[in-house]
Amino acid sequence: MKYYSTNGQAPYVTLQEAVVKGLAPDKGLFMPETIKLLPASFYENIGSLSFQEIAYTIAHAFFGDDIEKDTLKEIVYDTLNFDTPVVHVTDNIYSLELFHGPTLAFKDVGARFMARLLGYFIRKQGQKDVKVLVATSGDTGSAVANGFLGVEGIHVYVLYPKGKVSRIQESQFTTLGQNITAIEVNGTFDDCQTLVKAAFLDKELNSKLNLTSANSINVARFLPQAFYYFYAYAQLAKQGRANNVVFSVPSGNFGNITAGLIAKRMGLPIRRFIAANNSNDIFYEYLQTGEYNPRPSVQTIANAMDVGDPSNFVRILDLYNKSLSKIKKDISGEWYKDESIKETVKKTYTETGYLLDPHGACGYQALKDGLKPDETGIFLETAHPAKFLEVVEGIVNEKVPVPEKLQKFMKGEKQSVSLGKNFDGFKEYLLS
Repeated sequence: MKYYSTNGQAPYVTLQEAVVKGLAPDKGLFMPETIKLLPASFYENIGSLSFQEIAYTIAHAFFGDDIEKDTLKEIVYDTLNFDTPVVHVTDNIYSLELFHGPTLAFKDVGARFMARLLGYFIRKQGQKDVKVLVATSGDTGSAVANGFLGVEGIHVYVLYPKGKVSRIQESQFTTLGQNITAIEVNGTFDDCQTLVKAAFLDKELNSKLNLTSANSINVARFLPQAFYYFYAYAQLAKQGRANNVVFSVPSGNFGNITAGLIAKRMGLPIRRFIAANNSNDIFYEYLQTGEYNPRPSVQTIANAMDVGDPSNFVRILDLYNKSLSKIKKDISGEWYKDESIKETVKKTYTETGYLLDPHGACGYQALKDGLKPDETGIFLETAHPAKFLEVVEGIVNEKVPVPEKLQKFMKGEKQSVSLGKNFDGFKEYLLS
C-alpha cells in the first residue's frame, strides 16, 4: 500500500519509506492510501477471537502488502504479550485498561509495534545508525524508550519538558542508558515537539544523519492503536453488550482517537466518539466555533494531554475532508479543569472502588456527562494511576500500591542532557 502526505505536496511513498522517514517532506503527516472495510464475517465472529488474532487481521489490512505474512504475525504477537481488558465500572460504563504493558501506559502498543517494524526495515536496508527522535509529555517517552531498548542499529533521543512530567514517568526513560538518551528541555511539550519537527525539516541534519520519529506522527506508531478498539468491542460482544458503543478518549496529541476513527472506517460498529480534554481545550473550541487556534499548552495534573497544537488534528481533517459538520457527526468534545478531574477521581473511587488516573478521569466524566441510556460507554484508562502517585494519593488520601514494574524504574539513576528550546543548540548537540 502507498502512503500520502496530508499536505498533498509530496510524492506517495511505500510503507518502509513512511516508517523510516516519519514526516513527509512537505511537513504533512503520512496517511494510508486505502482504509479497507473488513468483511461482515469478521465482526460476526469477533467475540471468539484472541487479541492477537484480531490485531493480526487489522495489521494485515494495512501492512500485509509490504511485509511477509510470518514476519508480520511475529511482530504483532511479540508486541501484544499483555492484555488490555475491559472492566465494568458502573451502570453502562466500562474501562478499557491500557496499562498492563511494560511501562503501564497505552503507548506500549504503538511503541512496541513500531520498534519491531522499524527494526525489521532497518535490517532489510542494512542500516546501523538510525536516530529516533521523540517528544514526550509523559508516557510516550517511556513506551518508546523501552520498546526500542537494546534494538541494534537504533539510538533513541527522548525530549521532555523539564519539571512537567511525573517523577515515575521521568524515571522510565532517564534510567535506561544503552541506546537511549534523555534530553531535558527547558520549555513545554510543544517546544519539544517543535524541535523534533524542525530537525526533520533541516537539510543539513538529514544529509548527515538518518532521522525518524516515534511520536504518533509516525504511521507505525498511531495505526496499531486501532488494535485495542477492536478488542474492546470484541470483549463486549462476547458478553452481548456491544450495542451502540461510544468511546470516550482522553486526548492530547490526538493520535489515539484518530486510530479509533480509522477503526470505525474499517467497519467497527462504533456509534460515536467523545474527545475528552483537560484545560488545553483547543479541539473542543474547534468543535464549537470551527476555528482552530493553537496556543501554548498549560500545565495540568493530566500532563500527557498538555498539548496546545495537536499534531494529529491534520489527520482528522484529512479523514473528513475538512468538513466540520462531518467531524461533529462522529466526535463531540468535553474538557475539564484540574479541580473537576480531582473531584471525579475521588467520587468514583468512593462510590465504585475504581481508581482512575487523571487522564482516564476525563474520559470517564465525559461519559457520565453525555452518555445516553441506550448507549454503552467505554473510556480509555490510558495509564496506571501509580504513574501519577503524588497527585492520586493526594486526591484519595490513601496509599496507592506501586506495581513492581514501576518500582524497578524508580531504583535507577537519572541520566539526562539539559538543553534550551533553541533549535540551533539541539542541532549542534545531534551533530556532535
